[in-house]
Amino acid sequence: MSKLTYTNRNGYLIPNLMMDSKPEEPETLTRFGRAREKYLMEHRKGTYTAMLLKGTLWTHLTEIDRTANEQIDSLTRELAASEGVTEALKASNQMEWVQRMNNIRQRAEEIVTADLIYS
Repeated sequence: MSKLTYTNRNGYLIPNLMMDSKPEEPETLTRFGRAREKYLMEHRKGTYTAMLLKGTLWTHLTEIDRTANEQIDSLTRELAASEGVTEALKASNQMEWVQRMNNIRQRAEEIVTADLIYS
């Protein structure tokens, strides 16, 4: 972590805060990482500021983002298998397959969002 520097604006010293980033981490976030950041900014201001000052915010957001995407994919596959939504159904009745897969995907996103983003 580098030394904290300040900028003088109209007689006030304002810290020069930047999100940390590492070369192996992605430069952008999907909607889950952005949702987690928004949640922290609006509802956990102390945690957000502490992570920003320590330089761990970007690492946290990318980890939440990656984990959420992995869990949604895994949960979608599990739910589809348990409910019998297969390639055979896709071949025989595409509209029913799309409806059921959309329902499964939405449920998986709701579960993961409640567990990771808003906790």
